[in-house]
Amino acid sequence: MQLNVTNKHLWIRAAALSVPLMLAQVGFEKATEAFGYQGSTAIAQDAKKDERETRRTPALRNKVYEQLAEAQVAAEAKDWATARSVLDAMIDASGKRELNSYELANVYNLYAFINYSNEDYPGALESYRNVIAQPDIPLAMEINTKYTIAQLYFVQEDWREGVDMLLEWFAVTDQPSATSYVLLSQGYYQLKDYDNALANVKTAIQMEEDKGKLPKEQWYNLARFLYFERNDVDNTIDTLRSLVTYFPKDQYWIQLSHMYGERKEEGKQLSVMDAAYTQDLLSKGQERVTMAYLYLQGEVPYSAAKVIDRGLKEKLIEPTSKNYEIMGSAYRQAQEITKAIPAMEVAAEKSEDGELYARLGNVYLDGDKFDKAIIALEKALKRGGVRRPDNAQLSLGMAYFNAKEYDKARKAFRAAGKDERSETYAKQWIKYLNSELDRQAKLAED
Repeated sequence: MQLNVTNKHLWIRAAALSVPLMLAQVGFEKATEAFGYQGSTAIAQDAKKDERETRRTPALRNKVYEQLAEAQVAAEAKDWATARSVLDAMIDASGKRELNSYELANVYNLYAFINYSNEDYPGALESYRNVIAQPDIPLAMEINTKYTIAQLYFVQEDWREGVDMLLEWFAVTDQPSATSYVLLSQGYYQLKDYDNALANVKTAIQMEEDKGKLPKEQWYNLARFLYFERNDVDNTIDTLRSLVTYFPKDQYWIQLSHMYGERKEEGKQLSVMDAAYTQDLLSKGQERVTMAYLYLQGEVPYSAAKVIDRGLKEKLIEPTSKNYEIMGSAYRQAQEITKAIPAMEVAAEKSEDGELYARLGNVYLDGDKFDKAIIALEKALKRGGVRRPDNAQLSLGMAYFNAKEYDKARKAFRAAGKDERSETYAKQWIKYLNSELDRQAKLAED
């Protein structure tokens, strides 16, 4: 059986193209840290040294702190109306003029928390932008807020603004995390800027590996997709090898097998898929059928037949004419004729044309079941749709010859000889038939 891997496995290529988008969820500080003056100190070491030394932040006065604390308590209790009323009073026409930039930034920061908690993302975004619009706020507060703004843009699928804000964040932080590089990579991915997307996720993976840590599965997955998009087969394979090592899921084994096929390394393609099958990782019918095709391509027909047989019994593989044909043809190639016959019988019964009946006739012929071969081949020719009617006529002639129906055999051979592809072979059979009749006649005389 000839196997067209490209056509038979388009579904694998589609799987290799897919990549789950794993945008980082926006992780906001709890209300106790929403003001910035508590949470902002956590990453103060990331601030640029020159700005840290020159920026002077106004003090947070006790009276303002108490008002913020009142709003905070209400927010923690999800009493949003009270929390808003306190904040509204702080920035009314007269109150706003009395707040310094740092105090005002904290008010907007708590507004942002309230808006986000109520899933008002545009409102939260506006409030956070008001935070960084204030002059002389702590640099750490600016850093935290810019990162949060970038995340909010991503949540709203505003990829361009998200990437731009994240780049601003990179400009003011000293020690960006691996996660931040992945977030930037995802933004570039959405903008279809795959070169920058790949560069950033590679940086993230390398950062984790340099620390002796295992990068996240999604990071490898994004890198795998981006390498695949660039037709970088070698690096796609290397990334998939990491995935099957650390996250041995069926999809990665299948994709790795496919990529070895892309590189024309059929032996590795088969061995990887076989490893997945042996581990019972191939849980879908199409995966089992693919396994069978790879066994056939690797000239292991008996294993191919057993895969289909098992899949049909487990009801993973659909009982279609095509799948029974694969099993029957594989058993025939493995010289397991008694097993090939019932499979081909089902395949022929489920088919709509005569091609499979022609193949069934040949299997009967291999098993010396000449009467059944005649019935199947006659049915094939009557139905039509046989790819090589001349070959079917040759097989029919052989079946009649072995059944000692010589006139019908001669008729079938003559029909086959009308096709120049079988003309020579048909003449040889007719010659042999005549010699056999002569021999039988002489025996009768004697």
